[in-house]
Amino acid sequence: MDLDNLLSQSAKLEERIGSLFTLLMPVDSVRVRAVLTITSLGFEHARSLKYLVAARLCTSSAALLRIQFESLVRAIWVFHCATDAEAELIISELTEASAKRADKIPMLSRMLEEIERDAPHVPVGQLKEFKQYSWRPLSSYVHGGIHAVNRHGRGFPVELVCMQVRHSNGLLGLAGSLLQVIAGVPPERQIIGKLFEEFGPCFPPLEPASTPQK
Repeated sequence: MDLDNLLSQSAKLEERIGSLFTLLMPVDSVRVRAVLTITSLGFEHARSLKYLVAARLCTSSAALLRIQFESLVRAIWVFHCATDAEAELIISELTEASAKRADKIPMLSRMLEEIERDAPHVPVGQLKEFKQYSWRPLSSYVHGGIHAVNRHGRGFPVELVCMQVRHSNGLLGLAGSLLQVIAGVPPERQIIGKLFEEFGPCFPPLEPASTPQK
């Protein structure tokens, strides 16, 4: 699948996964509202990534992949592991005081440990594998390091750009699984599972792969 076709199919996939938001009933739970806000933020990052790829601004889009990943991990952590106070803090009004309190929220590595401990049904192995292979190079893009400078100067191979898009779609699939849980979708309906089958070429390969940014 060429890049333009991948982007076109990815847009359809994103719309299908995003439709899960419409299944959700209004809720009074601060925790669920926090999770939905963070998940929606992740969708924005994924959409922005693909807009940048379409414009062939692939160095900037790579930085968004790390941010999308962080949003997904945080959403899962808030739903399964955060205290009520931490969940409320995340969606509280932004003030100097609330920003200082938010600094005490666990870092991403700690969040993954707590997810693994408290939510064994979550595919934490996939999240940890993504972090293992991708965290350093993606951080390089965020901070203007050697990966960013090299790719900006020499260009992105199209196969790496395609893999970048596929990894973004994979993170959206995991976000969709979280939305299914919140919406109470019965396991037998397998909305996300069916999308993985229907849009298989839009997702990363099942076997472990090296980071798409090297």
